[in-house]
Amino acid sequence: MTQNTTVLVTGASGFVGIHCVVALLKEGYQVRGTIRSLERESALRKTISKLVDANNRLTLVEADLLNDAGWDDAIQDCDYVLHVASPFPLGEPKHEDDLIIPAREGTLQVLRAAAKNGVKRVVLTSSVAAIAYGHPKEKTHFNENDWSIADSPTIAAYSKSKTLAERAAWDFVKNLDNGMELATINPGLILGPLPDTNARTSGVLIQSLMLSTLPGLARMHFNAVDVRDVAAAHLAAMITPEAAGQRFICVSDSFWIKDVALLLKEKYADKSYKIKTNVFPNWMVRFVAIFSKEARATVDALDQELHVDNSRIKEVLNWHPRDMKEMVLSMAESMIELDMV
Repeated sequence: MTQNTTVLVTGASGFVGIHCVVALLKEGYQVRGTIRSLERESALRKTISKLVDANNRLTLVEADLLNDAGWDDAIQDCDYVLHVASPFPLGEPKHEDDLIIPAREGTLQVLRAAAKNGVKRVVLTSSVAAIAYGHPKEKTHFNENDWSIADSPTIAAYSKSKTLAERAAWDFVKNLDNGMELATINPGLILGPLPDTNARTSGVLIQSLMLSTLPGLARMHFNAVDVRDVAAAHLAAMITPEAAGQRFICVSDSFWIKDVALLLKEKYADKSYKIKTNVFPNWMVRFVAIFSKEARATVDALDQELHVDNSRIKEVLNWHPRDMKEMVLSMAESMIELDMV
């Protein structure tokens, strides 16, 4: 069955996109991936070939979320679409629309083309950012029924963009009459092995700890997941009948940044990495944020421990994810192999 089934992966050169492409190829699917420029095709094929033999089952096409051109051709004859592509910045953008417009309009662009071309189901990569942010501080437990509050004064531009894009997607599909289905995967912080050096934003936490670029740590808590488990969730949501019409919180473990630093320090105690484990008081982080946009993006999350319920993804998709140690150390090892640290 799989060899006659074609799946489109948008953003095929990204961190999650590459792992989705690899997972699909390993399962025998025909895969079509979109990239913003075919100038990247050769490098991307080389990266993917290190992880799986594509056997001529991978086609790469050029398509941009902010350009109408190419999407009909990209999606034509595809059975499923994994819409992974979306901007993911390191810090706050100059204007929130720099994230919101490509996230929302790009999602609608893909959904329109998918509906027009008879796609059975679209799996959208959303985020926990569309679930757990902008709420009052006292709300700390979340499930798939929760939505981030897009007009909250405390919500960051990235969380707002993911919230508005996912809401637009559900509204679009609700008004269709052709039977096309939608499911969303809502990951937390995505760690795990980097396939190449381009996924720097996803790896900035581990990289900064390994390189000791920060004088100390902030009191920040993360809900995280391994990228390989994110890809597995996309594939399961694509073919599991019960996944249609559902959101899935894709988180396997939660921890403080100090937990990550201690794990790395123990692992590389006999190496040259000088990993810091001292935690700064919050007032100091806020002071640094005056001068640093990266620090500024963390201020609202200081001391904020959010708990998300991952029971649905485990039950419906039969999902068995990796733990914190595996996702952190596999990312660190990949960075060492790629000379990033």
